[in-house]
Amino acid sequence: MQESTTFVAMDVHKKQHTIAMLLPDSQIPEQWTVVNTPPGIRRMVRRILRKAPGPVEICYEAGVCGFALQRRIQAHGAVCKVIAPSLVPVAPGQRIKTDRRDARKLAAYLRAGILTEVRPPDEEAESARDLVRRGEAAQADLLRSQHRLLKFLLRRAMHYRDGSHWTQKHFRWLGGLRFERARDTAIFNGYLAEVHHRRDQVAAVTDAIVAMAGESPYVEPVGWLRCFRGIDVLTAMTVVTELYSIERFVSPRQLMSYLGLVPWEASSGECEHKGGITKTGNRRVRRVLVQAAWNQCRRVGLSPALKARRAGQPAWAIQLADHAMRRLHRKYWHLINRGKLPKVAVVAVARELVGFIWAALYLKDQAPVYCIRRQARRDGTAHQRSAPAPRQTAAEFLGLAQPARR
Repeated sequence: MQESTTFVAMDVHKKQHTIAMLLPDSQIPEQWTVVNTPPGIRRMVRRILRKAPGPVEICYEAGVCGFALQRRIQAHGAVCKVIAPSLVPVAPGQRIKTDRRDARKLAAYLRAGILTEVRPPDEEAESARDLVRRGEAAQADLLRSQHRLLKFLLRRAMHYRDGSHWTQKHFRWLGGLRFERARDTAIFNGYLAEVHHRRDQVAAVTDAIVAMAGESPYVEPVGWLRCFRGIDVLTAMTVVTELYSIERFVSPRQLMSYLGLVPWEASSGECEHKGGITKTGNRRVRRVLVQAAWNQCRRVGLSPALKARRAGQPAWAIQLADHAMRRLHRKYWHLINRGKLPKVAVVAVARELVGFIWAALYLKDQAPVYCIRRQARRDGTAHQRSAPAPRQTAAEFLGLAQPARR
């Protein structure tokens, strides 16, 4: 089957794509360019299927075209794969890069089987993910508009000193500001109106995300994750929508590596070089989990908000979250007492938090038993019998003599 397969690689762009087709028993690819329109994609697939003597595999790197191009190609009857661009091999000695060269290289790598495929989400999962990302973008826009306003006031020697920013008291203070020049008043009103507009956008998107979290298939996993300290609706929805298929991670270590929370290593021969985390993979999930990990330094206990989030959740999820709370709190302060920086300890805690999240989403009700067994194996107490009690004489048993020293 491999010998009769035709391999096609696409170097995709917004306006046009460069195609490289490797027919069976051919080392020189056939190349051409197609326009990125539905008729152009349809003609390209028909041309490939007409010339190919057997099965066809098409691939392109994940990027600006997303997964819509893959769905369009598969709708015309061809198999298409989306490749992780960060895992495509790069030859250090090659300094010339063109679209045609990239397409030829990708086709050769596809035939050799050394490319890593990205598992695409379905259209519903992609729509939910884009909504959560829209909330993140709205929050970033709000932060920028707030910074612009504060820096403008700081240049005018106006600094708020009566508490935190963006409270009702702070907004009343902003409403009472007056400027000598009409131009400054217009600039200030524009900045303030932008802040209010961005706040309304964040509130609207947050309400939409919360409403989506209460619907199937998100209501159950979001409820389980909210049992953990430091995880509420927005963080849980970010984790669920960005991962969108936890079944592809068969172990917690695989998920940790995907999120870029494992240390990098460059060891060769007798030299070993290890450093910080790799920071590869999904940066959005990594960011929200590191933020959640900062909550683990506080004393172990249930706040009123956490109790409210746990109401109505299954007992296994609460038991797993309690186990995570105790273990992560102990992990954080153990690293701090060893002299680690707080940010280093928090990243290590976030890495272990990933393991508990994987257990909650992958193992579900079997997660508590799994965590207890792993803890027993880690501590070396699994499958070990308790030490037998020392033997006593009859006089010692009746209390007529003092126990002998052993």
